[in-house]
Amino acid sequence: MRSRIQRLLALSAVVTLGAVLLVVGLAAAASGQTRHVRWDIISLVGGAPPGPINPGGMASAKAPDGTMITLTGSGTFVAPGGNNGGSHAVTGGGTWQTFDAAGASTGSGTYEVTELVSFEFANFQSPTPAFVDNIADVNKRANGTAVLRIQFADGSQGVLTVGCHGPGAPPGIFEGIATTKGFKTYYDVQPPAAGVDANRTIFHILR
Repeated sequence: MRSRIQRLLALSAVVTLGAVLLVVGLAAAASGQTRHVRWDIISLVGGAPPGPINPGGMASAKAPDGTMITLTGSGTFVAPGGNNGGSHAVTGGGTWQTFDAAGASTGSGTYEVTELVSFEFANFQSPTPAFVDNIADVNKRANGTAVLRIQFADGSQGVLTVGCHGPGAPPGIFEGIATTKGFKTYYDVQPPAAGVDANRTIFHILR
């Protein structure tokens, strides 16, 4: 009799554990869906809300030696569920121009996105202030960070980080871009300034 009770208790424990694991698995799947995302370096007309928000903006970053790179760009990517891992389901690219420490142009060209290294979705942006959005659904604007592998047309390679810290974003996300080009690290992100149409980005969750 005791042996039978022990077997029943053991079976009950296994069933309970299975149910717990199923719930955890379903919750993880719900929070880790695949995301189809558009990213843009934007033009915010007037440099302040309500904008409008247009594609075709520019953003800059500095290297430790004082030289600077300025990028335009946009594209799309598919981010795997769970915000983990990369993807080759990418499109897009843009233009680049470099400057010496005195501000003189030292080169220019185009670049292409070749891979998504990672995308971390933070949250959807708050509905206020009420932006005029000429890119995609204004209610699908998102905060977060994307890391993209890029190929420059001059043969050099790089890793582009796009950060969007829009309305309602949690702390710790920069607004703008940082990138490498060859061995050089343009990691000094140039922040946006009120009234200046530069150094702003956006993500839209397409689905």
